Amino acid sequence: MMWLGSLIFVLTFLLMEFLAWATHKYVMHGFMWHWHADHHKKDHDNWFERNDLFFIFYAIVSMSFILVGDNTSMWFGIPIGFGILAYGIAYFMVHDIFIHQRFKLFRNIDNRYARGIRRAHKIHHKNIGKEDSQNFGMLWVPLKYFRS
Repeated sequence: MMWLGSLIFVLTFLLMEFLAWATHKYVMHGFMWHWHADHHKKDHDNWFERNDLFFIFYAIVSMSFILVGDNTSMWFGIPIGFGILAYGIAYFMVHDIFIHQRFKLFRNIDNRYARGIRRAHKIHHKNIGKEDSQNFGMLWVPLKYFRS
């Protein structure tokens, strides 16, 4: 049964990339733009962005799965919740720390993958409006951004 929990954890983590892409494209750049818009501004008035509320939403979803899995017979909620949590940690480290440097860590990482992720994200932020953006993913971006 341990292998099944591990498989669910890994599949959840991988599925979160697609879910994050879809949420970013259709929710953040859609009907919830008013939460996400400050993330696309070049100058921030505050360290906290309304966009950070999406982190809180996913944290609540993650904790809910873990609690339901722990307190009911739906044990699979635990690996789902931890898969969401692991993706959230990866997202925070790559997007907020590595790309946007909200904390001054990982500044000297320079490899093909890191350059590709930075390029794709820079293209995404090139457009500061709601419409006409591209590259909504985080860990997986089109191969063209990995070419020199």
